[in-house]
Amino acid sequence: MADVDVLIAGAGPVGLTAASELCRRGVACRVVDRLPERLPFARAVGVQPRTLEIWDRMGMIREALETAVPLKGQLLYVNGEEGPRIDLALPPEVPYRFAALPQYETERLLEDLLRRCGGEVERGTALVAFAQDPHVVRAVLSLPTGGTEELTARYLIGCDGAHSVVRKGLGLSFEGAALPEEYMLGDVEVDWDLPAGYAVRSSHVVDGLTDDLLVCIPLPGDHRYRMSMATPPELSRAGQKDADGVTHGLSGEQGPVPGLEHIQAVLDRLSPRPTTATSLRWSSVFRISHRIVDRYGHGRVFVAGDAAHIHPPTGAQGMNTGVQDAYNLAWKVAAAVRGHAGAGLLESYDAERRPIGEEVVDRTLRHARSGIQADPDDPVTTMLREAQLLLGYRGSAIVGPVGSARDGPEPGDRAPDCGGLLYALRAFPVRLFSLLREREHTLLLYADHEDQLASSDRAAAAAVRAAHGMLNVCAVLAPRVSAPGLSLPAVHDGLDEFRRAYGARGGEAVLVRPDGYLGLRAVPADGPEVPAHLAMLLGT
Repeated sequence: MADVDVLIAGAGPVGLTAASELCRRGVACRVVDRLPERLPFARAVGVQPRTLEIWDRMGMIREALETAVPLKGQLLYVNGEEGPRIDLALPPEVPYRFAALPQYETERLLEDLLRRCGGEVERGTALVAFAQDPHVVRAVLSLPTGGTEELTARYLIGCDGAHSVVRKGLGLSFEGAALPEEYMLGDVEVDWDLPAGYAVRSSHVVDGLTDDLLVCIPLPGDHRYRMSMATPPELSRAGQKDADGVTHGLSGEQGPVPGLEHIQAVLDRLSPRPTTATSLRWSSVFRISHRIVDRYGHGRVFVAGDAAHIHPPTGAQGMNTGVQDAYNLAWKVAAAVRGHAGAGLLESYDAERRPIGEEVVDRTLRHARSGIQADPDDPVTTMLREAQLLLGYRGSAIVGPVGSARDGPEPGDRAPDCGGLLYALRAFPVRLFSLLREREHTLLLYADHEDQLASSDRAAAAAVRAAHGMLNVCAVLAPRVSAPGLSLPAVHDGLDEFRRAYGARGGEAVLVRPDGYLGLRAVPADGPEVPAHLAMLLGT
């Protein structure tokens, strides 16, 4: 018998995401972090639209929207000359836009959510060793009192960063290299008149090579930015090695830190407008590597976020990718804790997420060298990819076959949002994402004729049995379909948006996974495909 269901090492955005999702499902977690308190650094700042969709499903979107600021695009300057402006434009059907939010605020919001779900972070407590057998993970924690604690957990999730104890304990390779560039970061206010909401990238180029660079990301507050720039020689940590050989991230308290005078010197050289930096809140030197593990877990132990992949911060992909790692993993571990994880469910975490980690590492390296504007795809595709809206799991062993849809998304694709859904007792329409919020698997049964309602009832009953009750079911009815006597919850597709967004056919079943991706499409809805898929996924 284990002391706890899941032990999570690390209480950054990735660990807090995993913990909140597990606690929300009634899974007993312990979340430990070696730091005595949250760091005050605006490290990861960019929040992608896909992450906002995840926070919507988690029930945290209102707090995020009230705290973050819009990130509208980027202003480019080369040798003092203004270049083409990059606008972060997305199609109108995408519900959220790009945002900027300091990492410490992201962590605060997620920790508040964790508390609402019944969890808490044990600070000053670190995982120092572990071993696993087929039944449990045996872990040793160092405590803030100076002592140690031994405990057993059914599963261990390592969200403990680039120097992960969990990754090392699993013996995973972490292939890659350190980049030669070294940057200093500072959180400051400036008095220029550049348009609000735009990042600024100003470079000095000689013979096609950049020899000086300033990147400024807007933060909440008046004319406040997180600025990054080349590190001057007197602050360089070049040649210093971390104890484990992985050189990445903030340099911590070792050595001198940048002051306002260092930041002002770069602004004097590269700022597109004469300006003065004030109100320095924090600063540090930042070192960059690119690495990825050979697998995302083994047995009862998994890694996520920086413990699994590190790369240049270009495009703000790191934290957002890590949050999606945790979101993908949490519902699968929860099913396993409940005893309803089908064969291959936990293994699908590595199969689905590691290829995405590899793609992100490769893409951020390419963009770090050439800039996002050098992406060969058309602008819309480029923006959707940067927003992490094109990531998917087609071909995964736990999703249905591709080609099951005439139009619209396929199994493994992100489930798109749509509006115009009408409840009989509600005077105004709702979005599909509102219907899916804080739910498990959701089976959407589309009917465009009354004759299909009886099959919808049969399909729902068979699916709920196969899913051991871990399933929500909702009928989506074409505008003119009435549903007297229908025993299912139902909404009308009042504006025909669901049918158009999904290419839905009358009598079709659309299964949405807990992480917002399509698991299956099947016609007819009451055929054997849906119960068989759920039995495979969640065990018999």
